[in-house]
Amino acid sequence: MDTGLTVAVVLAVAYAFTNGFLDAANSIAALVVTGAATPQQAVVLASIFNLLGPLLLGAAVANTIGGIVSVAPPVTDQVIGAGLVATVSWNFIAWWRGLPSSSGQALVGGLVGAALAEGGVNAVNWGGWQGGHPVGVLGTLISLIISPPLGALGALVVIRGLKRLGRRATRRWTTPVRGGQWATAAALAFSHGANDAQKSVGVIAALLLASGRISRLAAPTWVIVLCAAALTAGTALGGWPIIRTVGRGIYRIHPLEGLACTAASAAIIFGASVLGAPTSTSQVVASSVVGVGGGRRRWRHIHWEVVRSMGFAWLITLPVTGFLAAVVFELWGWLT
Repeated sequence: MDTGLTVAVVLAVAYAFTNGFLDAANSIAALVVTGAATPQQAVVLASIFNLLGPLLLGAAVANTIGGIVSVAPPVTDQVIGAGLVATVSWNFIAWWRGLPSSSGQALVGGLVGAALAEGGVNAVNWGGWQGGHPVGVLGTLISLIISPPLGALGALVVIRGLKRLGRRATRRWTTPVRGGQWATAAALAFSHGANDAQKSVGVIAALLLASGRISRLAAPTWVIVLCAAALTAGTALGGWPIIRTVGRGIYRIHPLEGLACTAASAAIIFGASVLGAPTSTSQVVASSVVGVGGGRRRWRHIHWEVVRSMGFAWLITLPVTGFLAAVVFELWGWLT
């Protein structure tokens, strides 16, 4: 590989790693903070299912992400590399602040900002929604926008249903709830791997296609395994600030509420992965925590200042990463 391509691929793996900081940690947040599993047990669970997700569920999300920019092959590594520098930088800032930010949204902003700097509006595949699947930037943004409200609504419905089922429950209810937490956490990790790991897979596939190393937008198996492993490593090494924010900072969840959060989030992210719709696990899970608080009719117990901080991050992620990527694009030649 030439230097530019090598640097861009390394940055894509770094993106998967920081994605583990922000998004993968959410798949085990409820499991850890409610005491259903130790951190070590939860990380092992996430590791296994994060890897299985992208291997077994297909590459629909990778294809969506890989088709966001439309630039000439000679500048593909520069455009994608600049976008990834902006994305990884933003992910580190969000992790440092313990803020459940969207790494997927940051990636879109970075790629679009760099592409606009290279070739203007024609360098971006704006897309939309075609044949029931998202395409390009608009399709990706639609997916990112609608998934958090669906997470909140789904969790609200699930927690009310569980409370109704458990009205006369005794302590025997504890064992199936804990087992359900393990099952839904595994499903969420699987769905997250199929969605978020595929974002970095799609980026690398686009790089390999532009360089002529593959003939179509389909990443080799080694790329999928590498990205899934990097994502899992990020979860194990740096995801704990996000786990604390999700499990305690927004609304203090308990086992039954943790089950509702992970069940609703897993269902939404799994469905999105099948459709090829990129989502933010952080935003879906965080929104589901808010939905659980609403489902328990405990709106005043929700820490709205944390929710407002998340909303602010959601608003500024695209313009900040887009601007940063445009600046890095202009400097790329000097850096490589």
